[in-house]
Amino acid sequence: MKRFAKLADLAALLGQEFAVSGEVRVEQSRIDAFARATDDHQWIHVDAARAAAGPFGATIAHGFLTLALLPRLMYESFAFDDVRMGLNYGLDRLRFPSPVPVGSVLRARFKLLAFEAIEGGAQIVVEATIERAGQAKPVCVAEMVTRQYI
Repeated sequence: MKRFAKLADLAALLGQEFAVSGEVRVEQSRIDAFARATDDHQWIHVDAARAAAGPFGATIAHGFLTLALLPRLMYESFAFDDVRMGLNYGLDRLRFPSPVPVGSVLRARFKLLAFEAIEGGAQIVVEATIERAGQAKPVCVAEMVTRQYI
């Protein structure tokens, strides 16, 4: 975990990778729970027998499940001692360049794209690149916009 004493310390790292997460394994139980939560029961995600004969040879995680793992990956990767609250403000760009087959091990890399002072804190844009172990192509690249309040 990368800890910053002050949110303002992050500004010096503009354009640089500043944190890397630990790993998370994507099991079928997580995929099934996500399918229930979102009512997205497409066979490629939840029907192991049918998916085995499909294009990926196994079930794959929903793209939005991969995206939904970002808060966990973020919270275990970096923190600011003087921030009392962080809010998701949106996404500027989001892509899912490759699938996440069941059993995949993922981790995220975080790069600072923008840092702007706002009243009470800062708005930051972070490029999050989620990688799958053993795969060169990322599974998700998202430009996350958050507001951090001190």
